[in-house]
Amino acid sequence: MTAQAATPASRRTRLTPERERELYEAVVELLREVGYEALTMDAVAARTRSSKATLYRQWKGKPELVATALRHSKPVSMSDIDTGSLPGDLHELVRCHDQTETKRDQELMRGLAHAAFQNEDLFRALRELLIEPELDSFRLLVQRAVDRGELAADRPASEFIPHMLFGAALARPIIEGVDADPEYSHRYIDAVVVPALGLQ
Repeated sequence: MTAQAATPASRRTRLTPERERELYEAVVELLREVGYEALTMDAVAARTRSSKATLYRQWKGKPELVATALRHSKPVSMSDIDTGSLPGDLHELVRCHDQTETKRDQELMRGLAHAAFQNEDLFRALRELLIEPELDSFRLLVQRAVDRGELAADRPASEFIPHMLFGAALARPIIEGVDADPEYSHRYIDAVVVPALGLQ
């Protein structure tokens, strides 16, 4: 670990939201261009006209920077979606993702998944900074549905909503040879997720 990386959090200089957004966008662009393995902190510093010292003061290292950038570069947060029904929330989540961006994101996440299983630090950072917050958001959607009386609190399929959605997106290229698109995702929600949850 570099001396900069060991700097206590209390001494960090807070970046402006605009500057953070620029950095996150640059990191995601670089990930799409070169992949995780070839991405370096030097490249991020050059692309964003920053110093490596600045990057290490804000983030522990490349895994944390990448995971945080992915989290903050999502087109929509599930915590901002509330249509009044669980199926409506799931369909809205699909609608908020542009089809072109969805395809690019699928390609990016496939590459990151491969890298994560080769890199324990990346795997841990993705779990802590990206995946767990997403799972918390899914739990919030489910709890709202339970509170409305829409969904039975003991419905077994409730805990598997993320597995169903992400599993379908990952399985389609293998089974059908094409990526999941919005039309497919909407059909899957109605044909599989809604019945599994006992919803109308």
